[in-house]
Amino acid sequence: MTSVIPDLDRLQAAASQISATISHMRIERWKADSNSKQQAQSNADSIQRNLTSALPRMIDSVRSSPQDLGAEFKLYRNANALYDVMSSLTESAGAFGPRGDYEALAQQLGVLDSVRRNLGDAIEQLAASTQSEMGQLRIELQVAQRAAAAAAAAPPKKIVIVDDNASDKKATTKKKPAAKKPPNADENAPSNTSAPKN
Repeated sequence: MTSVIPDLDRLQAAASQISATISHMRIERWKADSNSKQQAQSNADSIQRNLTSALPRMIDSVRSSPQDLGAEFKLYRNANALYDVMSSLTESAGAFGPRGDYEALAQQLGVLDSVRRNLGDAIEQLAASTQSEMGQLRIELQVAQRAAAAAAAAPPKKIVIVDDNASDKKATTKKKPAAKKPPNADENAPSNTSAPKN
């Protein structure tokens, strides 16, 4: 994936140059009507505020988290807005101001345009990569959910607990003594028969 760090360096350098150029401009001396001068001064002030407050924070945010899609998009959107205002100021400088002001602004405007285009490409790549990773994560989640559902539907496994401390001796059962049969009355009874008397 393309690194945006070199473009951040270029953007910081361009911001410094733009700020220096604007601070030396004398818009009030331009050969223009008061409305045009006022609009140009308003654009210059807006650019200076952006360069000193908003832009540095956004650059630092992307520099610390170069894979943060939200941070890159904020910087990209700000760079586009800055480019639009810079374009207007550069055109006014070309029409009403000294050639040196116009050339200095035009050069940095070209850098700003290049950086914003590169940021747009980097965001597109990062978004595609993030989308691909999210798609893969969704597939993995679905597989895990199916596996969990299958495991829940399966019958529970029987667990056999073996007690290693149990005695190895087998339980012995004593046989009950056989019950004695009662004597047979017919066999053991004394004979009552006697020889007949004559």
